[in-house]
Amino acid sequence: MPQDVLLHDGDPYHRIKRSRNTFDQVCHLSVEGVNKSVIARVKKLSWNTVDRWLERAAQFAKRYQERMVRSVPVQELQADEIRSFIDQKRQPVYIITAIAVWSRMWLSCVLGRRSYRNIRRLFRDFVARADLEPSVLITTDGFSRYDWVISGVCGPTCVYGQVVKTRRKDRVARMERTLVMGTRQQLTEALLQSEDSDTLSTAFVERHNLTVRRGRAYLHRRTTAHARRGVRLREQLDLLRCHYNFIRTHMALKFGTMYKTPAMQAGLTHRPLTFRRIFMAEAAGTYFAVIVVVESRWLLRHAA
Repeated sequence: MPQDVLLHDGDPYHRIKRSRNTFDQVCHLSVEGVNKSVIARVKKLSWNTVDRWLERAAQFAKRYQERMVRSVPVQELQADEIRSFIDQKRQPVYIITAIAVWSRMWLSCVLGRRSYRNIRRLFRDFVARADLEPSVLITTDGFSRYDWVISGVCGPTCVYGQVVKTRRKDRVARMERTLVMGTRQQLTEALLQSEDSDTLSTAFVERHNLTVRRGRAYLHRRTTAHARRGVRLREQLDLLRCHYNFIRTHMALKFGTMYKTPAMQAGLTHRPLTFRRIFMAEAAGTYFAVIVVVESRWLLRHAA
């Protein structure tokens, strides 16, 4: 194999001209809801540098999550949407999310219109990552596309219910719970197996929506730091999702004096990770993958 092969592209810290701690601190500030202009001012960096670093960090966070989030045990799932906008309210956009209630794992996320196609993308991705119980309990709001998708993707064995809220003067005036798929007996058994819910509810995913809003400056209400392009919002959601699942301990997952991350609760890791560990783990995977490809090409060329 040739000795002059350079594989620095697999390292997110390559040529940043600052310390790795600074790079990690920029990522932490970003997932705590601080916008890029403030990060640049506090860390004495240019706005373009912060933007470029966060783009690079989001790419590695997405790849790490795609590789690690597999076979997550799910006995109860809740799905909901967050409404936002791009480019001065000219393009309304929805962030459609799904979480596993028991582990609080943020399994899937789709950015786009509130449509049948995007709901189907969400649930297909969720099914690919989850290890479903025989009678998994799924709860959503009253959007009709959920019914169509869940019946086709999850099959007839799941128990599916909707929670429809009627609001008056920005307050919930009435709440209706409807069992869409399954029997009352199956619903009762699914609620008995659940360690969190005692009735059909979307409370956990709605609380998760608040965490997502506060963790991204793009999604704050009445903000001047809204997203100008959809690709930037998608990248920052990838970074936030990785931080939420693997790095940030969840206050609801307290066992004695120890707090767990959703990934720890799901059995994917045994301790909270750091951005440094995630970036370097993914960089090492990229390095060895490239080594294998280069060696194979070199051997084939010299064997001929």
